[in-house]
Amino acid sequence: MNPDTTLSIPGLSSEDSLLLLRTSAELSFNSMLITGPDRHIVYANPAFCNMTGYSLDELLGQNPSILQGPLTEQGVIDRMKAALEKSGTFNGSTINYRKNGRPYLVEWTISPVRGQTGEIRYFISIQKDITQLHAEQSTGNLFAKAIDAAYDGIFITDADGVIEFANQGFEIMTGYAPTEVIGYKPSFLKSGKHDNTFYKSLWRHLNEGLPFRAMVINRHKNGHEIHCQQTITPVKNSSGKVTHFISIIKDMTDRVFEELKLREQASHDSLTGLLNRRAGEIELDIALIQAQEKASLFSVLMLDIDDFKIVNDTYGHLRGDEIIKAVADILMDHTRKTDKCIRWGGEEFIVVLPFCDLPKATDIAENIRAAMAASHFDEAGQVTLSIGAVESLAADTPVKLLERVDRHLYSAKGAGKNRVATE
Repeated sequence: MNPDTTLSIPGLSSEDSLLLLRTSAELSFNSMLITGPDRHIVYANPAFCNMTGYSLDELLGQNPSILQGPLTEQGVIDRMKAALEKSGTFNGSTINYRKNGRPYLVEWTISPVRGQTGEIRYFISIQKDITQLHAEQSTGNLFAKAIDAAYDGIFITDADGVIEFANQGFEIMTGYAPTEVIGYKPSFLKSGKHDNTFYKSLWRHLNEGLPFRAMVINRHKNGHEIHCQQTITPVKNSSGKVTHFISIIKDMTDRVFEELKLREQASHDSLTGLLNRRAGEIELDIALIQAQEKASLFSVLMLDIDDFKIVNDTYGHLRGDEIIKAVADILMDHTRKTDKCIRWGGEEFIVVLPFCDLPKATDIAENIRAAMAASHFDEAGQVTLSIGAVESLAADTPVKLLERVDRHLYSAKGAGKNRVATE
């Protein structure tokens, strides 16, 4: 688009053409922002003002960075600046902030407007608030996770009975992993204990669009029988046609509960109830993968009880265990539900803080340190913590990350203990 060329719509004068173009921008549902080559705002349409809460007068002459805040992803902003310098165009999304301080998720496209000689005269940004859309998608993901985490076995087939989904409960109950059954019909579960009359009744219900519920004897992958209460429900589309069947199987034996108990014991520390080191290593791997896939960051704390050997040797292992459990309780009280608290070994702990930058992680670490320092343990008196804190880097591996946080932990020890050391 060349601003030096007279804009016109066929059949209309230049003045009318400009009037219509401006009116179109004013009435647009999409937010529009125009800046000069120095990135200062020269125009914002009403939709943009409504989205941000700023009036046009408050925006004119400002840099769009006034919309940024603590949750704005710096990596996205850096990529935007690099793209504008290179080509003048950019597509992306991040969290911005309204005038009242409330965050919103915005998706935007930036395009250059060049003069006759090719120089950039303006940047036009078309923006959309996608907070609600993201929330709906997140809710969908939450439902999927909830189904996958359910203790009951759940599997979904298409209208022909071919399995498209099976959850974790299905694997625990039947021994078949989802990857083993997707694309197959559930007939592999048949135990031979039901006659044709049973299956005719089943399909009569389903063909009439009615749910079917019965006690069913299925066969585990290992060969033993599973006595289940099974419900099969048809799913219809808007025209009333059955598109899928959802099956829920509840194990009426104690076997599945024993399996869940064993899994819990295998992943948690028996003294504190925190994740054990093996489970913690898996959580650290997951955090790194998620950070790389979503171009986000997380932080890690490493904590050590100061002079624990002396306390343990002087006052006994029962007092030592009491102190270790007190640290675990403090960690659970001062971290978020999404954080992973791990007993790494002995008197050493690790906390993985997803979507948490170093300043926030430092605040959390300081709250933990202060809570421990304020505790009192009878004969042992005050017992303190030294804490190292680091923020993840793009090139991090579990080993590199742990080496860095370990260095900061021992930096805190060397500086006098009972303190937090960061990068």
